[in-house]
Amino acid sequence: MNYVKLGNTGMDVSPICLGAMSFGTAENWVHNPWALNEEDSRTIIKRALDLGVNFFDTANVYAFGNSEEILGRALNDFANRDEIVVATKVFSPMRSTPNGGGLSRKHIMSQVDQSLKRLGMEYIDLYIIHRWDYHTPIEETMETLHDIVKAGKVRYIGASAMYAIQFQKALHVAEKHSWTRFVSMQNHYNLIYREEEREMMPLCVEEKIAVTPYSPLASGRLARAWLESTQRLETDPIAKRKYDETAVSDKLVVDRVAEMAEKYGVPMAHISLAWLRYKNPVVAPIIGATKLTHLESAVESLAVTLTTEDVAYLEEPYVPHPIVGLIPYGSELLSARK
Repeated sequence: MNYVKLGNTGMDVSPICLGAMSFGTAENWVHNPWALNEEDSRTIIKRALDLGVNFFDTANVYAFGNSEEILGRALNDFANRDEIVVATKVFSPMRSTPNGGGLSRKHIMSQVDQSLKRLGMEYIDLYIIHRWDYHTPIEETMETLHDIVKAGKVRYIGASAMYAIQFQKALHVAEKHSWTRFVSMQNHYNLIYREEEREMMPLCVEEKIAVTPYSPLASGRLARAWLESTQRLETDPIAKRKYDETAVSDKLVVDRVAEMAEKYGVPMAHISLAWLRYKNPVVAPIIGATKLTHLESAVESLAVTLTTEDVAYLEEPYVPHPIVGLIPYGSELLSARK
């Protein structure tokens, strides 16, 4: 495994990040009945470590804390804490009561301690705001994030899924007050959703921000033949909202991925992930895995290098897409808990 720096920091991460949204009991996690129990999750986490993956991403809202618990117990059992990089997130509602979500000082201070407790760790390497909070001043959020860094609870801070103008505003506020600055952007970016190239990706290049895309395989759509179905493809409502509307145009891109995979004699996922690594300033795609083969394939994809001509051929059929993934969500996640 060849490790890379996380943007403009000195921290080394694997160029593949294992996402933990698929870890946690389905009873707690309303939108993914395909989630894994703890025993199966630990098998995947252990294999990731054996393959050299040192970067792991979860969120407080994933299985309403159970994902953090599972990931934390496994990493504490299998890994040296000083050698791994653990990211988690804050924003989404954890309960349907006042102050149950958002990026207020009250909520962040409460949730960082609860995440640390669930993870069983003394600090979080990368603490990410999961969405933009339209109801809390960004100054309040940025000062609070700065304070938890200075308190030693968090090493670095990142952001996820927002408009470029919002991200720029947050960076400006931090610089203005000499507060801790974001070092990463976890955005929705893959071969069939490239709207981030219009503003967010150039901003991240200019500001030396590491990009760690989520949904790099479009919830599996970029990893299998078009008509091949899976439980997630049929049951994940969030993925359906992101991709069903553009299925006709997306098929043209997916067909080219299949064609390129046949040319190189590799799985389609290898081509899709290799394309992402070609795109500056992508550092480490967040990959989900419900089978060992998903994880192993992602690591094997690191051996695939595309040419400039390959990249242009894959990108040529793309057409503009509606913006998805930036609007805060939460009510549907809480519905199962009422």
